[in-house]
Amino acid sequence: MNDEDFHDGDGGITVTNPWQRLRELTDARIGLGRAGGSLPTAAQLAFQLDHARARDAVHMALDTERLMPELDARFPLALRLHSRAIDRDEYLRRPDLGRQLSEQAKQELAQLSLEPCDVSICIVDGLSARAIHEQAIPFLDAALPEIERLELSLGPVALVEQGRVAIGDPIGEALGARMSVVLIGERPGLSSPDSLGLYFTWAPRSGRRDSERNCISNIRPRGLSYANAARLLAYLMREAQVLGASGVALKDDSEVDSHLGDGRQGNFLLPP
Repeated sequence: MNDEDFHDGDGGITVTNPWQRLRELTDARIGLGRAGGSLPTAAQLAFQLDHARARDAVHMALDTERLMPELDARFPLALRLHSRAIDRDEYLRRPDLGRQLSEQAKQELAQLSLEPCDVSICIVDGLSARAIHEQAIPFLDAALPEIERLELSLGPVALVEQGRVAIGDPIGEALGARMSVVLIGERPGLSSPDSLGLYFTWAPRSGRRDSERNCISNIRPRGLSYANAARLLAYLMREAQVLGASGVALKDDSEVDSHLGDGRQGNFLLPP
């Protein structure tokens, strides 16, 4: 028996995997070991727990009563809007309705009498309200000073229920925004039910394609830090103003901080 082998709770022998040490660097399911031809009991139970957490994140309701006071404290005006999807079941069955504003939301935006703004921020439940509950406010606290340093004007913030990424387009269009930032709960993974995604769009308007957006993904304490995500967003905003475009036309060659490198590496897809 290997020195790293051990007995599981059922009296069997669990054979460890030499990759197990790499689990200190990732939440991915690697190096789980085996008990005979199966997963060890502990690994199987952990899988079932993570699967349940992912399902819960998808069906969790957005706690607007908790979030609205936080947004009121950070923005001159906070809006609570809804997509055309009436409830969670319809949202999951009809993705197209999650991309469109309800008639009431359209009327609320049409009644606003505001000057055009540089940046429209939308906070959308998406597929993980948990991600919004846990990551949206800490990220905003990191990002708002970065936006202020760029001397960009902020429009009202919109908290949107049962929304998809594209719902930021009609909101930004109605507010006369030059840029749109959508914070949305990403599709939960088995190790990341709390992952926040950000989608940046230049000149938002209805009908924008996904190729016209830039995505910053996996914003959470065990993923991309709030500070690094905020700096990357500021970089995209600066470059978009020069190019007059976002998406595939706007490449990320910014420098990043990483404990895996020397801190000077930019986009790994681009040559040095």
